[in-house]
Amino acid sequence: MKCHIIFTMFFLFGLGVAGQSLAGQSLAEEKKYVGAKACMACHEKEYSNYMNFAKKAKSFESIKKMEAKLTPEEYRSCFECHTTGYGKPGGFESEEKPPDLKDAGCEVCHGPGSQHIEGGDPEKIIRDITMENCNTCHSKDRVEAFDFKPLLFGGAH
Repeated sequence: MKCHIIFTMFFLFGLGVAGQSLAGQSLAEEKKYVGAKACMACHEKEYSNYMNFAKKAKSFESIKKMEAKLTPEEYRSCFECHTTGYGKPGGFESEEKPPDLKDAGCEVCHGPGSQHIEGGDPEKIIRDITMENCNTCHSKDRVEAFDFKPLLFGGAH
């Protein structure tokens, strides 16, 4: 009986330690949005091309121009495509929080960049962009609804 109690205590202690370790690991592995400016340090040319040629770099301006004509719900629905990470943990919430995510930045296509910028590991970011990545915003329905011609890869970098 005494052995059974000791075994149970060790087992429960082990579960507690493993649980803390796994919880810490999942927190450490959580990717966060950092904003396009964070990419500039290592990707100067790409960042410069993005800022100078990509409409995405100023995507929030286009919805600000429309804000007066939209209901608050319609205005917020624009955030999905005109900001970075809207509706996702650590993504855009408002113009003030976080302000670096108020345009469609690098992470819209490449995913949250916190782990990538910490060590530069290319495996910690989406590198091979496919049409599937673009279809969230550049779908046939949206193209027809807004009467624009999408320039999917133009000026990105």
